[in-house]
Amino acid sequence: MGMTIAMLAPSNELCAQSPSLPPVPDPAATRAYIHTTWDTLTRSMTDCHSLVDLKVTTHPVLYLPANFTQTDSMKETAASCGVEVRILPRKIEKLGDVMPEEIAEPGLLYLPNPYVVPGGRFNEMYGWDSYFIVLGLIADHREALARDMVENFFFEIEHYGSILNANRTYYLTRSQPPFLTAMIRAIYEDPASFPSRTEADAWLAHAYTMASKDHETWMRPEHRAGTTGLTRYYDYGTGPVPEMADDSTYYSDVIHWLIEHPEQNHGFLDKSTAHPDAAEIERLRRTSCDVTRSTVCANAVAKGYRLTRDFYAGDRAMRESGFDPSFRFEAFSGAIHHYAPVCLNSLLFRYEEDMAHFAHLLGRPEEARQWTDRANHRRINIERYLWRADEGVFADYDFVHGRASHYAYISSLYPLWAGVATRSQAASVVSHLDRFERSGGLSMSQTNTGLQWDEPFGWAPTNWVAVAGLEAYGYKDDAKRISRKFTETIDRGYARDHTIREKYNVLTGSSDVRVLTGYKSNVVGFGWSNAVYLKMTELLR
Repeated sequence: MGMTIAMLAPSNELCAQSPSLPPVPDPAATRAYIHTTWDTLTRSMTDCHSLVDLKVTTHPVLYLPANFTQTDSMKETAASCGVEVRILPRKIEKLGDVMPEEIAEPGLLYLPNPYVVPGGRFNEMYGWDSYFIVLGLIADHREALARDMVENFFFEIEHYGSILNANRTYYLTRSQPPFLTAMIRAIYEDPASFPSRTEADAWLAHAYTMASKDHETWMRPEHRAGTTGLTRYYDYGTGPVPEMADDSTYYSDVIHWLIEHPEQNHGFLDKSTAHPDAAEIERLRRTSCDVTRSTVCANAVAKGYRLTRDFYAGDRAMRESGFDPSFRFEAFSGAIHHYAPVCLNSLLFRYEEDMAHFAHLLGRPEEARQWTDRANHRRINIERYLWRADEGVFADYDFVHGRASHYAYISSLYPLWAGVATRSQAASVVSHLDRFERSGGLSMSQTNTGLQWDEPFGWAPTNWVAVAGLEAYGYKDDAKRISRKFTETIDRGYARDHTIREKYNVLTGSSDVRVLTGYKSNVVGFGWSNAVYLKMTELLR
């Protein structure tokens, strides 16, 4: 049922390497590696390594919130690390209040507590990675560090307007998939996280206030998916993202592909020259991006074309989704902002249900009713727009054209994790597991595009969301089978090169990953892979 995107799909030689036989996998060795790697991946504002950003090539700058007092320890760090400490230009209430282009040099946004980073080029605290990392830290009895990370998110909400994609200045325009209430529950419900229930309840009251403010991010008009009553991904910035400076060919690769596949070019190309004159520069500001303010924009040209402003809007929204990139929302997901996605609306349903639960615990019955009403309203619209009764799956909805997507994607399992699927819907979704199940775990899709969030690649977060959803609905054998496949894939990869990676090839059941464009590397670390391995082995035991 899957198809291959011509010219972009990896060859069989790239996707199915035949390395020499690796050493025998040893789960105990994998667990030992994970146990020691938390410290390797931990960062703080007093650690010089935390300030390094491999994605942009500027000297380190640490930014403090407006009206924030610089402490002696910050001054000591600045002196010892050779970092400049600056203050953001004004107080931030919401995403987009301070735009990255207002900040002369990109830098790290201050957080008060230590945190775990994914690894490699991802040397900051990420919005959705952190949910899985928090689960792993609790499973490995690192509750204090897990709580520190969630409290860092409270700091982000209070001082930067929302949970951010990550704590860098160029992420001040977007968030990431909303797992905050799931993180709060993981901390609050773990007995080892607090010395007393009195302290736990006081913490929950503050967490509830912060989560209420973060929820407002997703209720802003820009995040509305048309008139569906559902929500879409959206980034308040314009033009290409600055963090792609270290992948100088990505946008030109996209242009080349769209030129070669005109049937897939849905208004994404804009005729231009490599060296525009003043009149064309002014036009490109309206139709594409500002070549005078962004080196990435200036270099994003090929064969007389640039990418349109609308493509960049989708490209940015795609990065808020965390699935960057795939062909799930047309070519390179350039139309994602035209869709109500299954994943986001499932997460927000769970968020609203969790908030109702917290309000009950805090003795606020009227607020609990309001949250339940929000969740029920979203449930009705998920049923109306995202459930495809004809295929028996959940699917994204193109609200611009009024049609459901036919792109098979692992996000169809998110409603099980969120608890929004009915029993019969869950049974139907499970009957279609073979769309994604491979020898090494669950693949992202059935479509081999050569992009990292498509076939044949499998990722820890989506495998865990699927497994947790299957278990919650009573499909324990399926949950265990997939957990066994994915943990064995990680074990084989670790036995081969003594690393744990960002993503895996689930067709070959290995870490031998070749991506043709986008993020081409398979980063070592790796925070969420470590965490999901621990959670899956817990489930198997």
